[in-house]
Amino acid sequence: MNILWIDLNCSYAHSSLALPALHAQLQDETEWQWHVVSATTAENAGSIVTRIIEHKPDVIAATAWLFNIESLMHICSRAKAVLCNTKIILGGPEFLGDNEHFLRSHEFIDCVFRGEGEKGFADWLRVVDCKQQWNSVTGLCFIADDGTYHDNGKAQIADFAMLRAPEESRFFNWGKPFVQLETTRGCFNSCTFCVSGGEKPVRNISIDEVRRRLTNIRQHGIRDVRVLDRTFNYNARYAADLLALFAEFHPHMRFHLEIHPALLSDSLKDILRSLPDGLLHLEAGIQSLNENVLEACGRKGSIEKTLQGLNFLCSLDNTVTHADLIAGLPLYSYDEIMRDVHTLAQCCAGEIQLESLKMLPGTAIRHDADKYGLQFSPMPPYEVIQTPYISAAEMQQARRLSRLLDAYYNTEAWQEVTRDIMLAEQNFIPLFLEHLTELMLIDQPMSIEKRGLLLYKFVCKHFPKYSTLVVIAWIRAGLSLKKEPAERIQTKRITPPDKWHITKGTYTDNLKLCFLPVSHDKQQGYWFGLETETQYRKPIFEAHNIGIQPEA
Repeated sequence: MNILWIDLNCSYAHSSLALPALHAQLQDETEWQWHVVSATTAENAGSIVTRIIEHKPDVIAATAWLFNIESLMHICSRAKAVLCNTKIILGGPEFLGDNEHFLRSHEFIDCVFRGEGEKGFADWLRVVDCKQQWNSVTGLCFIADDGTYHDNGKAQIADFAMLRAPEESRFFNWGKPFVQLETTRGCFNSCTFCVSGGEKPVRNISIDEVRRRLTNIRQHGIRDVRVLDRTFNYNARYAADLLALFAEFHPHMRFHLEIHPALLSDSLKDILRSLPDGLLHLEAGIQSLNENVLEACGRKGSIEKTLQGLNFLCSLDNTVTHADLIAGLPLYSYDEIMRDVHTLAQCCAGEIQLESLKMLPGTAIRHDADKYGLQFSPMPPYEVIQTPYISAAEMQQARRLSRLLDAYYNTEAWQEVTRDIMLAEQNFIPLFLEHLTELMLIDQPMSIEKRGLLLYKFVCKHFPKYSTLVVIAWIRAGLSLKKEPAERIQTKRITPPDKWHITKGTYTDNLKLCFLPVSHDKQQGYWFGLETETQYRKPIFEAHNIGIQPEA
């Protein structure tokens, strides 16, 4: 049998685990010949189909999710028009809900699979030519020849730890900058907006098996690992064992984890404090800081403990913690989103990620949409349009706020100054957002320099007492000293003062000193030392004499 997998992603930087995860379980089946056509959603559907046709497959398979489903339908419909006897089966998050309407409105798709497919896909392949036996495949949904819809429930792998690792498949992609590692399947939490919200029991693989797989990953030269566990620290003991294991691979590897700040035990905090710099990149699930919102979403963990945990994570010097919010959740207003953004900035979150709620197929929140008055797009990515608590206009404002946060707060060059001003001036973010929207720049990609110019001009006009902070950020970013934000900077024949307070590096005579005066007599200010023999434009030395009294 000739099996062709359509590996369709948003970009070549990303790679799905579905194909290697399935193939790893079936690679001993020598009568099945596997092929793959890799593409991105930006590519021409016709050219992708041409490559598919060349393989003359008996079966076409693919995984579908909210950002590739539309492109995938164009490809599959064209392929079926030519390969009319080829069976097309799809799986993935798109089919976790009711699939009857999809199958009746997409007759070129023979069947879809709901749930964990490592076993069920093989079961279906063994009876693919005998449709009368398709009912024996748990998780399979299809339309019988007599027009009857058959739904075989949801498949779940009980022996998750017994599965062969995706890295054992010849289709595992070792050419990406990172790999994904699933050490746990399922989630203890019951978040109604998540496809894993009701996925129990939670199943782990052993620490020894994780060590074996990480050793293999390291031997392939991969440095970055994204751990796919929905809540890494749901089990404190298992999380502690994993962290100790990850430390064994320092400094050769880095790990991205999703962590619940409300569930941090004291012992886990001690371990996190002790880990080497740069080993972890943490993503803290916040969603909202409104207790009623979280209760409506079925998310466990009190706000008080969440903030305590987040403050702890953000205080760590050895890692960076990102925090996320979701606009469009039940009972969540735009004003509360703004307050929560401010609170996350007070916690010094490494990034603030604000996304709109997507009503994913199969989730409880999609089933309860009418209960909470959630109006959402029926087309992917199923974003909430408005709710009784946030209007359509405010949802768009939240989207623009997310763009502003990405451009400034989540950008290293502008994060500190953005945080300082927004915490000191409550109306800074609303006014700056309005300004960028009026200029029609909020949705435009902008360079670091352009963002700095816009920030500097806006601050000079509306919050002039913070203009020096923007200038300092400009210099630290290594931007041109000939542009407007640097107009006050003195660069010629600058010598050290009698006294200064050094805040970075060591001063040597071969550094080119620049001086930013902040007093009327131009005696007080900031000094920045630049290397003259390299192309490195960021200062390696900094000092100031603010508050230092001259000798009598």
